Amino acid sequence: MQTQRAIINVSMPPAMAKRVAKLAKEENRTQSELLRETFRRYELARDWAKIRIWGDKIARRMGIETVDDVERIAG
Repeated sequence: MQTQRAIINVSMPPAMAKRVAKLAKEENRTQSELLRETFRRYELARDWAKIRIWGDKIARRMGIETVDDVERIAG
């Protein structure tokens, strides 16, 4: 079974495009594979950033500022 793909165009400065091509060649990957991996990593980092923000809000609400506070609450 063949995987369906949506084709998108991406613009970037020529120097960046050269670095993408060089890195893809060094890793024996296509530029598309490299950019897909880049997007997956970006998306994951963004999700973790949201989780950290949520955790900071909860910590402030619970008065947690240090590891000692966590241990005190966890008992």
